[in-house]
Amino acid sequence: MIADMANKRYSDTRPSDRGCSIYGPLAIFSGTANRPLTQEICDYLDMPPGKVDIFQFPNSNTFVRLNESVRGKDVFVVQPTGAPANDNLMELLIFIETLRRDSAARITAVIPYYGYGRTDKKDQPRVPVTARLVADLITTAGADRILTVDLHAGQIQGFFTIPTDELTAYHPMVEYFQKKALTNAVVVAPDIGSVRRSRNFAAALDLPLAIIEKRRSLADGRATQMFNIIGHVEGKDAILVDDEIDTAGTIVKAAEFLHSAKAHDVYGAATHAVFSEPAAERIRRSEFTELVVTNTLHLPPEKLCDKITVVPMGDLLGEVILRIHKGLSVGAIFNE
Repeated sequence: MIADMANKRYSDTRPSDRGCSIYGPLAIFSGTANRPLTQEICDYLDMPPGKVDIFQFPNSNTFVRLNESVRGKDVFVVQPTGAPANDNLMELLIFIETLRRDSAARITAVIPYYGYGRTDKKDQPRVPVTARLVADLITTAGADRILTVDLHAGQIQGFFTIPTDELTAYHPMVEYFQKKALTNAVVVAPDIGSVRRSRNFAAALDLPLAIIEKRRSLADGRATQMFNIIGHVEGKDAILVDDEIDTAGTIVKAAEFLHSAKAHDVYGAATHAVFSEPAAERIRRSEFTELVVTNTLHLPPEKLCDKITVVPMGDLLGEVILRIHKGLSVGAIFNE
């Protein structure tokens, strides 16, 4: 568990006072996709983010210019590839190329949200495996290592030929709900695909598990229908667990389905708040008592409401970055 992240730090001195790893001094840079998260990471590490100019020319071409040297440094560039996915992905590739050409000793792409992760397999004829293509692009651009959070499918780690660390928001989410002390509650998987994640969540909270039977339309694969609940939810607080929320159609329907099954309060827990339109409005009008997400993606004020709680990930990412930099165990954070 990570109940007290400060107790698990390498030391109480600043990174600059601890000497260099074999890859040189530590440097943290931010793309434009989630600067507040990068600032959280830098605040935890007690160091400023690197200086860089990033802008688009009138023809929409992205340009990255470093305002300080990274020669011989261990560089971490933070850039989730959420919407606009193509712009943010291209910016990341150009940023990595810029760092490589300035002779960074090692480049770690910190991708809190891995865009195109849902296209992880060839599940119908004549379609791409875009998650693999993106992995190849990032590697070819010059990244030496990947740090990400809660991939949509575990096999995406295997798409990379470079070291890949996948963190999970499972622990901070579990700690959040432990503090709520919901005694008469049940964890609910919104579909069969999320059973493993939900089962682990339920075990950590010492709660029973229920599963919603959901089927997608064979015609377009988008429309969903919910048929049955496997498990007991009547009179209980229900916690829906998923990895991401896109348009919120499925999870809002699941909350309505649980409410119709006479569940008491309905909570949600999801790592990535993609919140494509019309997610924000759907959540405002939903049956949720509270929806808990993280800040792997930047959430502007217009997408927030009083039903949404954001669990920060900056301290966890900062600690993991520090451990990678110093060559220490990342898994020890969760085992100590």
